[in-house]
Amino acid sequence: MNNELTDKIFSGIKSLNLNTTGQENIDSGERAISIAAGSYLLFKGLTNIVSHPFLGLQGAVAGGYLIYRGATGVCPIYQQLGKDTTDPEAINITEVIVIDAPREKVYEFWRDLANLPKFMTHLKSVEETGDGSSHWVANTPGGLIDLNWNAEITREDEGSYIGWQSVTGSMIDNAGKVEFKDTLNGTGTELHVEIDYFPPAGSVGRGITSLFNGVFERMIRSDIQNFKTYAEAKDFQEYAGLTDNVL
Repeated sequence: MNNELTDKIFSGIKSLNLNTTGQENIDSGERAISIAAGSYLLFKGLTNIVSHPFLGLQGAVAGGYLIYRGATGVCPIYQQLGKDTTDPEAINITEVIVIDAPREKVYEFWRDLANLPKFMTHLKSVEETGDGSSHWVANTPGGLIDLNWNAEITREDEGSYIGWQSVTGSMIDNAGKVEFKDTLNGTGTELHVEIDYFPPAGSVGRGITSLFNGVFERMIRSDIQNFKTYAEAKDFQEYAGLTDNVL
């Protein structure tokens, strides 16, 4: 009897489709989990309804709700809370820093994208592959996974502006721009830095988004500010020709 009931439940679930209607507020990964959990609760509730009527009915009702939630992609509770997991939140970071180094040298350093991991700890590597293209690998908090994507330079004004973005189909969407301006005294550089990360839609994107919550954003902000510390250290000062090479 139990096997027959189980087969009926799962055959009914298999007939459900997860097509989108534009009304969903939960993504496909969460829908699948809801259906799996709901089918289990419904099965347990129906098999226990004779021996434990109250608990069995509770389980069947909860299972039915989860199956409905997964089949339709609509969560009434999320609707009340204004929550939507089909649209992962992006990270947008804008920072302004002032470096005591010539603008041309600061620009030159940033334009060599392979230099970015030297002060940005969230980046494992950036490799330029030619024709304005590059391959990026980023660390995530705790080193759980590496994020990989290819990017291309979208705009370049020598000495004053660099803009880039990830290419279509990347694991994660990333875009950034840096503006380089002379400070008022003409001896330093004012950098306007903007970096955006957009997780892809769907269950993968939602999983990546969970890594972003707060920690990753603070890591990137700290990395940008780290450039000031890095630029005041010996290696960069020598690179910019700001130290006397005395033997």
